[in-house]
Formats: sequence, C-alpha cells, structure tokens
Amino acid sequence: MSLINLVNINSITPVILCGGSGTRLWPLSRESYPKQFWALSNKSDKTLLQQTCQRIQGIKKLERPFLICNEEHRFIVAEQMRQINLKESTIFLEPIARNTAPAIAIAALKAKESGKDPLLLVLSADHIIEDKKSFLEAIDAGRSDADSGRLVTFGICPTAPETGYGYIEACANKNNESTSSTIKRFVEKPDKETAQKFISDSRFTWNSGIFLFKASIILKELEKLAPEILLSCKKALEKNSEDLDFQRLDKEAFSKCPNLSIDVAIMEKTQLGTVIPLNAGWNDIGSWESLWKESAKDINGNVLQGKVISKNNSNCYLRSEHRLIVGLGIKDLIVVETDDAILIADRSKSQDIKSIVNMLKEENNSLGKTHTKVYRPWGYYTSLIHKKSWQVKKIQVNPGASLSLQLHHHRAEHWVVVKGTALVENDSKKELLEENQSTYIPLGCKHRLTNPGKIPLELIEIQSGSYIGEDDIVRFDDNYGRTN
Repeated sequence: MSLINLVNINSITPVILCGGSGTRLWPLSRESYPKQFWALSNKSDKTLLQQTCQRIQGIKKLERPFLICNEEHRFIVAEQMRQINLKESTIFLEPIARNTAPAIAIAALKAKESGKDPLLLVLSADHIIEDKKSFLEAIDAGRSDADSGRLVTFGICPTAPETGYGYIEACANKNNESTSSTIKRFVEKPDKETAQKFISDSRFTWNSGIFLFKASIILKELEKLAPEILLSCKKALEKNSEDLDFQRLDKEAFSKCPNLSIDVAIMEKTQLGTVIPLNAGWNDIGSWESLWKESAKDINGNVLQGKVISKNNSNCYLRSEHRLIVGLGIKDLIVVETDDAILIADRSKSQDIKSIVNMLKEENNSLGKTHTKVYRPWGYYTSLIHKKSWQVKKIQVNPGASLSLQLHHHRAEHWVVVKGTALVENDSKKELLEENQSTYIPLGCKHRLTNPGKIPLELIEIQSGSYIGEDDIVRFDDNYGRTN
C-alpha cells in the first residue's frame, strides 16, 4: 500500500474480549483463571490472550487496544500485557458479565470520545489462528466494506460438520477467500444432518465472533435495534472511575444492561451485515478434543505436555502441570493433571466435562471455580494444606510490591522467608527479614508485608485460628484500591 493510501485509510482500534470461563477445559481452565490466560498450545509458550495481542501486530494504522475483562481478572490481564511489553492499552472492568453486545457498545462509545471514528476490530481472547498472514489479509480485505458503513464479520471456512458452532449463510457463493457477501441469515448450532448439508454449500461458514466496523455505525445500529443496551452503557461509562490503570464501569448502570450477544442484539437483525470468508487455521479451543486436534503430536498421535512418559499409547492427550504422568498402553484418552485435580476422560466425551463442573458447583465445591494458586496484584499465593482451623500457604510477592496494611479478627500468622527479603510492619514496628528468618503476627495486629528487593520474595505462611476464611480481613491502606 502506498504512503498516500495509508494516510487516507481509517485507523483500527482492536477490541479484545477477555471474558468467558472455558469450563469444558476443566480442571485447567476455571472461573478464577480461565482458558484465555493459559498457554494451551504446545506450539507456543504464550497465552491465548498474548497470542491474540501479538497476532494483530502488522495491521496498518493500528491504535492501542481496548481490553474488556471481568473485574476479578484485572491483574492477570495487566500482568500478561506487561510480559509482552504491551503497556499502552486500556483495560475496562466489567462489574458483572453482560455478554458481547454491551462490551462492544462500551468500546464504541469510548472510541468516539476523542472525536475520531476508527474501525473497531472485535476479537475473542481465546482463539487460536495458525496462519497470521491470511488473517491479516482478511482484515485488510474487510476495510473497504467497514469504511463504507457495513458491519463485517469473518466466517470460518468449515472443515467438518460441526454441531457446536453457529453458521452464517451468505447471499452469494464465495468466489475466493477475500470476497465479501451480504449476510442472509445466522443458524445457531444445527444438528448433524443439517451441518453436513451446510459444509457442502460454499455459502455457509462458521461464525467466528470476529468483527470489523466503524464505531459510529455500530452505535447507530445499537440505538435502532438495542437502545436499552446503549443507554445503560452510556450511563456506565459516564459514571466510570479510573482505578490505577483500569477503567472501572459503574456497577449500578451496567447491571441494568440486557445480557445479549452482539449476534442476537444486532447482527441477526441488521441490514448492514457482511461476511468475508476466513481460512487461517482458526480454532476456538472449545474442548480438550479440539485442543488435541490443534496441537503438535508424536508419531502415534499423542499430545504430550509437561512431565509425561508415554509408552505404547495412541491418540491421547496427556498433560501434567506438576506431577509425573505415565501412560502405558492406552488410547483415545484425555489425562490432565493439576495440583488439586486429575481428569481422565474418553476423548469423545470431552464436551461432557461441563456437566462435571456444574456438579461441583451444585455441591459448593470450590474446585469447580478456583485453583489452589490465586493471583493478586502484588503476586500470588498457593494453598498447600487446608484444615478447619489452620492452613499453610506459599506466598510470592513481586519486587517492589506490597500487601495492604491489614488485620485479622480470627487468626494469627507465622511467616518464614525462604527466598528474597521481606520488610514486615507489625503494629507500627518494622523489621527486615532474610532467608530462613521468621516472624509472628498475633491476632488483631495491624501488619503489612513488602518486598523491597530486586527478586521475588517467597515465604511460607502458617495461619491458625477459629476462622481462616479469606474474608477475615480489615484493610486500612491499600495500593490497589481494595477495601475488602
């Protein structure tokens, strides 16, 4: 593209949707740390979110991205952006999940605040796209339609009669992979027979959830087709507050927003819908089976990750996060080990894992939602032993980071430093602890832990008391704006 043309084209603001729980990838993916924050593919050491952000580099006139995430995941998102040196981003915090239409409305409203009218490239943070070149070419091909006022989506060229995907029917057969066509209709998750008919008809593609449109155009369609969403989002953005590097949306206003996808709210109703075929090795990683299909395999069709010994196995997915897994003479199995759960499943049953997660939730079992490793803005902690009146944690504090000044009404704590240096504030008295040194925090004592060093601080915490829940905390001063 010539310099003259480059000057004339509209800029693109990426809108990366970081929500979703990915429960079909349990026990690895859970609500507290879902699949988009994991390096799932054995072809890359980057997380799905990081891959999404890196994939768009090379788009012409690219603006800094908008990332929209659950409030609970804000520090995970920020840290993963820091790891790939993508600090110039705006992170919006949803106080409650409200699907994709409100998230896109927030992004469009924010994009228009500067007086510009950029194209918005809407992407899910949990997709794998193997062919970056073809992906960028498709985005480039969609620019002219989007600039002219069309709502462009990218339909994935189907490779199998999948029943877990939605389909898009174009009004015309595609002549080549960059040809756009008006959308005739959306079909949500057809049965096997219908899906078989669809893949033999070149008018049908899978619904990818990738969009490209002008901020002003999507706002006009929201005003016409989903005014309640637009009104709620305007109020939520007007009353939003800056929290460190985050944009915290007003909870009361945003909670009134209808819970609708952009497909249901706009794309299925609009007269402006356009689809462009995309053949770039797309996979939404909706199950362990789909991850097995996407991953690099050994000569016997096995995917092996982590501490794994495989002998006489075929077509298995074996993944260890901590302990050794030995597979001997097995086939078509999924085995996933985490520090608190092990999944063993027939590959053909991987879609049923969601029912196990639902069962755990019904039993109020925390394993359905959270990991033993919990991330915080200052680092993370891992629960090692948990009993009724005592527990043991490993705590890691990042260099220069500090926990809040706090006290506990029901528990006392012992801290033993195993790596680095700890600055401990204990009832206004400060002491510096090095490796193999320890301290005692009595019940009801105001205290704070800081890492003043250049390397991560690691310590073992032993809690004991009548109640050891995470909500037994009173914060007096916090660097991260937390009050509870």
